[in-house]
Order: sequence, then structure tokens, then C-alpha cells
Amino acid sequence: MSFNEAFKAIADPTRRKILTLLRTGDLTAGEIASHFDMQKPSVSHHLKILKQADLVQDRREGQHIYYSLNTTVFQDLLRWFYDFVEKGERHDER
Repeated sequence: MSFNEAFKAIADPTRRKILTLLRTGDLTAGEIASHFDMQKPSVSHHLKILKQADLVQDRREGQHIYYSLNTTVFQDLLRWFYDFVEKGERHDER
């Protein structure tokens, strides 16, 4: 996982909404697509970008693919952000 890929992935409002939907639990691409006014291939494209950034994982159950959040990546991003802010505050105190 690269932070650049993760930040690029979350820069898009559609992908942020997908991540918000997945906070409530695992969903199929069709279930995710039902929340948007776009074709399923477009939703699949957004899911692919989120997967490449390791923000989302998928698993197959029969004919369905379920998507879920990869919370460890979010923890890494939060840790980086916290360190970034804290170092900035220490620098400002000088």
C-alpha cells in the first residue's frame, strides 16, 4: 500500500461514499451500485481503484463478491496523519 494511491483513491467523492457505505458492513457491487446513479461498470472501476490502494478487500461467496473495508490501511493512514500533525505542532512551538 502506498499512501499516494490511498490519498488518490479517497480524493474522489464517489469512492468516499463507497467507503462510507462499507462502514456498515460488507456489500456486493450490485448493492453498492444501487446507491448511485451510474452503471455497474463505473462502480466496478471505483472498486478496482479502492482495491489497488488496499482500502477495500473482496471475497467470493458462491456467485457473489463481497467488498469490505481494510481497516488496517485506515489505521496506517491515521497514524501517519497524527504524526504529521504532531510534528507540525512541535515545529510551530519553536
